[in-house]
Amino acid sequence: MHSSSLANMRYFRERYLDNLTDSPLTIYDLGSCDINGSYQPIFSEPGWSYRGIDMAPGKNVDIVLRNPYRWREVKSGSADVMVSGQAFEHMEYFWIAMLEVYRVLKPGGFCCLIAPSGGPEHRYPVDCYRFFPDAFKALASFASLEELETFCTENTEQYTDGSRMWKDTVFIGRKPQCRTAGRTLTGLKHRILMRLTGV
Repeated sequence: MHSSSLANMRYFRERYLDNLTDSPLTIYDLGSCDINGSYQPIFSEPGWSYRGIDMAPGKNVDIVLRNPYRWREVKSGSADVMVSGQAFEHMEYFWIAMLEVYRVLKPGGFCCLIAPSGGPEHRYPVDCYRFFPDAFKALASFASLEELETFCTENTEQYTDGSRMWKDTVFIGRKPQCRTAGRTLTGLKHRILMRLTGV
């Protein structure tokens, strides 16, 4: 976990969640395994429940997914907040995962997704994509999420851990207040894509 990614997640927390420190929040972190750090300390308020999600057991992992594109272990509409950093570039079909982000969020729930727009290949076990702001904007539209902010981190010279090369793109969004049509459409997209890809 590089320093600029942690700083970007702190920015999200401070701007969008600091006024909710007295509210009980359920926060899921997709790709949470602690490899040289995690987001967990950022969300350590007494009334907040932080749960790490990943594909294999490990440090900072509470929920192990059997399928990265069908999260049967996570209840629909159960998350106030969904975060993920340095995971989407490792997903072969990240657009299906984005539909799952929509599904598990409560109406009005926030998400913050961080993925690199640069940097060398780093397979874990695969490294498939890089993301520019327009990519996350398109993904948000595809998954019926409201875009609040999307930006690419360029000014990372102050970090000494190689953060600069990743040029992280940050997407902050929200699930709209519940609309039956939106739920039905995203669910239909998910079923079709799962069948087409065979995952």
